[in-house]
Amino acid sequence: MVEVDLAAIEAERERIRGEYLKGGRGSSARGLHHTALLCADVERTIQFYQEVLEFPLTEIVGNRDYEGSNHFFFDIGNGNLLAFFDFPGLELGPYAEVLGGLHHLAISVEPANWQRLKGNLDAAGVEYLEESGTSIYFRDPDGARIELISDPLGEMYGLSVL
Repeated sequence: MVEVDLAAIEAERERIRGEYLKGGRGSSARGLHHTALLCADVERTIQFYQEVLEFPLTEIVGNRDYEGSNHFFFDIGNGNLLAFFDFPGLELGPYAEVLGGLHHLAISVEPANWQRLKGNLDAAGVEYLEESGTSIYFRDPDGARIELISDPLGEMYGLSVL
């Protein structure tokens, strides 16, 4: 394992905070329209996200970039969508976390929903890791790592991040 100079990393973090954290600046964006992930089986993905996680399917259309592919969307609250593509015939292989790629997708849910969804994961036999009493990490049917976090939007583990 590579030795890491934690003091140097913290000093750099403080330098970056001082240089770039600016109060009162608004974003040019309205919000996240959608994040798109890949799936191998459309119906299996719909069953998982709609039935287990209780994210309603909002639409399924043809993918304009690949004939025969589906582009479908789930409502994850606050006007945000989680989307998927399938690419029949491409044999994309299993999901892989790679340096520079997607690590996980964190979705905020109300604490009562968090408890119920944890029960849904148990009932569906989905293995998960519970962290700090507010986060559940698990993999979807294609292996993408998902986090359900009961902290409010803009907060994480008692820290305001927005």
